[in-house]
Amino acid sequence: MVYSYYPGCTLKNKAQDLDRYARMSAEALGFTLEEIEEWQCCGAVYPQASDEIATKLSAVRALNDAKEKGQDLVTLCSGCHHVIKRVNDDMRNVEDIRTRANNYLALAEPYEGETEVLHFLEVLRDRVGFEALREKVVNPLTGRKIGAYYGCMLLRPSGVMAFDDPENPRIMEDFIRALGAEAVVYPYRNECCGGYISLKEKALAGSLVDQVMESARDKGAEELITACPLCLYNLKNSGAAKKLPVRYLTEILAEALGLSTK
Repeated sequence: MVYSYYPGCTLKNKAQDLDRYARMSAEALGFTLEEIEEWQCCGAVYPQASDEIATKLSAVRALNDAKEKGQDLVTLCSGCHHVIKRVNDDMRNVEDIRTRANNYLALAEPYEGETEVLHFLEVLRDRVGFEALREKVVNPLTGRKIGAYYGCMLLRPSGVMAFDDPENPRIMEDFIRALGAEAVVYPYRNECCGGYISLKEKALAGSLVDQVMESARDKGAEELITACPLCLYNLKNSGAAKKLPVRYLTEILAEALGLSTK
């Protein structure tokens, strides 16, 4: 199976591990991430202004590219996934935005939200299947106690993202269990880490990170995984609490599949 793949800016520099291990693991699991040609930055933040259109156009271009190839669009970065999924919802349901975007882009055929947007984890859960993934594991992560850190953007707004239960998600825990590790469920796994305020409000961001770390450690977690480059950076570099190791989910996937993670 071949999917159109939108990596996003950060996966080309600071978060290369998130990208590299995903591509390696995908091939080992029998599907291909085909990077979209000449993709553009998604803008990183979904614009809240109802009349904002310019910052949504790059997402529409990526979505339309996947449509023209007849492929679903896969993302990895939580921020990119959030923006592209919400813009796709706009193109399906908001006539004014759809009309203005199509008028501006002058596409051969109007884009109306036809592409299905999937996070890499959704491909593993819904297309590969966690049981099938379990059977592919050659290096089970037995004995490791891993906490999932969802953060904000994968889960909310829940009606649009439709990723998992925003209050009690389980997709990442099921993923961890499929790799043979113990999934540690802790209260702050779906709370904000303060990533977007880490430069302006360092003390507040630090206190949010401390809450996450203390919550995970109190429940027995020995390491955390995430899909968000901004969250990973903030969890590693903010706060005063004793830090747990934080890795990208694709890194432990590649490790469990017996692929090189050096």
